[in-house]
Amino acid sequence: MILINCSHCRTPLQLPPGATSVRCAICRAVTVVADPRGFPPPPPPQQLYSPGYSNPFPSPTQSYYPGHHYPSPEPPMYPAGRSPKRAVICGISYKNTPHELQGCINDAKCMKYLLINRFKFPDSSILMLTDEETDIYKRPTKQNIRMALHWLVQGVQAGDSLVFHFSGHGLQQKNLTGDEIDGFDETLCPLDFETAGMIVDDEINATIVRPLPYGAKLHAIVDSCHSGTMLDLPFLCRMGRDGSYRWEDHRPPSGVYKGTNGGEVISFSGCDDNQTAADTQAMSKVTTTGAMTFSFIKAIESGQATTYGNMLNSMRSTIRNTDVNSGGDIVTSLITMLLSGGSLSGRLKQEPQLTAHSTFDVYSKPFSL
Repeated sequence: MILINCSHCRTPLQLPPGATSVRCAICRAVTVVADPRGFPPPPPPQQLYSPGYSNPFPSPTQSYYPGHHYPSPEPPMYPAGRSPKRAVICGISYKNTPHELQGCINDAKCMKYLLINRFKFPDSSILMLTDEETDIYKRPTKQNIRMALHWLVQGVQAGDSLVFHFSGHGLQQKNLTGDEIDGFDETLCPLDFETAGMIVDDEINATIVRPLPYGAKLHAIVDSCHSGTMLDLPFLCRMGRDGSYRWEDHRPPSGVYKGTNGGEVISFSGCDDNQTAADTQAMSKVTTTGAMTFSFIKAIESGQATTYGNMLNSMRSTIRNTDVNSGGDIVTSLITMLLSGGSLSGRLKQEPQLTAHSTFDVYSKPFSL
């Protein structure tokens, strides 16, 4: 596939071999290319760790993609109508398939509400993909999610705050390149994953992590199974139940660079790589939200998200104390717990994780989106 910029919104688009035009999934404009053979493929972003290694990335005004440029990391001058806050939200229920989930679309709606009302993200700067959408360009297919991720970092600059939220299935597959400590790649399952395939963590990292420039930040909230290192970030915060923590080095054995171009990336995930995450169907018999997304929002709304360490401990506590056998409305139960200060008796076998582009003191760094 060759990447070209949309002639209207400048989103990078994949041009199939031999094609002379492509329709943008974001703005629907058709971009015509006279001679697609004239565009070289993007070079592979590979760099080995070694003493005194240099930054493997182009200068801030260059990019991996032909004709695609990032602005220099100086104090931003925002064009009219441009917001420094931008988000991509995906909620996939896989309705009418054997893989159907119950709470994922509600996860997406709750996350959008949180971003708009708590963190002042403009509605116009949030791209939401769910399988209840009738607009084919806003359905969470593999191609649409890929284009949405490119849109998320398009023109990103210092001062920007980006969010990627995904609620749906996550899987693992055997890694054959030697860049996973446990030997497995983590994957997101788009709506059409059975025919189009999954989105591998290497691609997510290359698309939204590595291009991020100095002064910009990205938060990912991934509510899926096997999601601990879904962004392939170099460091994982291993948190104990007593609140103590240590940073695990997850830089690939192959030495491939998985950091950023100077920006800040932090990811909250629903569980460890070898765990599964609970959909509300596993928690009760009603359609509500997923356990991890609820615990994330609850930590913020209850004032527990003062620092990243407090945030992670709050999320884990909520999930550890969630009753999976109550048989009632889990939303009502959790809201009652929140208001009363009590706890529920059951336990979910998942532990939210925090990964980052670099290590930091989780109890002194304030949480913010």
